[in-house]
Amino acid sequence: MKKTALLLCLLAVIFSCKNSSSEETEKQEDVKSTELVQEQEMTPAMAIAKAHGYDNWQNVNRLDFTFNIDRGEMHIERSFNWYPKEDRVTFINEADTVDYVRSQVDSLSLRADQTFVNDSFWLLAPLHLVWDEGTTISEPSQEAAPISGGMMNKLTLTYSDEGGYTPGDAYDFYYGDDFLLTEWVFRKGNQPEPSMVTTWEAYKEVGELTMATMHKDSTKTLQLHFTGLKVQ
Repeated sequence: MKKTALLLCLLAVIFSCKNSSSEETEKQEDVKSTELVQEQEMTPAMAIAKAHGYDNWQNVNRLDFTFNIDRGEMHIERSFNWYPKEDRVTFINEADTVDYVRSQVDSLSLRADQTFVNDSFWLLAPLHLVWDEGTTISEPSQEAAPISGGMMNKLTLTYSDEGGYTPGDAYDFYYGDDFLLTEWVFRKGNQPEPSMVTTWEAYKEVGELTMATMHKDSTKTLQLHFTGLKVQ
């Protein structure tokens, strides 16, 4: 009797272990299947945005940055304190300080907002791939990057002809297998010829965002870069 009881107990333990192992394997397979589906459904545009910190933008209460332009002896800089959850911006340059709510732009804050849109786009263009409406995003392709000449992934973002400060503009994004931008081409009004071509480099982790802090043209005489970056 004791041997029979012991055998039954051992069988129960073995059966239980097999069930537990089977359930764990099924769970792991379900997780892998879910991850595979997510990878398949994720667009290249979303992958680029995520690589630059899109998932963490919801944690940003304030973003400070100074946009700098250097060309030869010329130097221009302007600073911003942006409170995205309040839709509020403080624009600061040598001549003026303008504090305004972006949904209530008037004649006094219009110029400041136009400048903010331009400068913040240089900083956060990868996120605009997902943020902005009324755009067309091309299928990715493999092409030679305009400055380095190396083969890169390319994606084109085109804005509609209506709305915004510069309707109809197009941007060709060149990026690596890590989905971080390396170069881009700005084409005003979606014209075939480039209006400006620069690098995306000197990446830094700012808070939970990944940002390129330097942009150079092919001659390196034009440099657009960011200082004073801070996320709260």
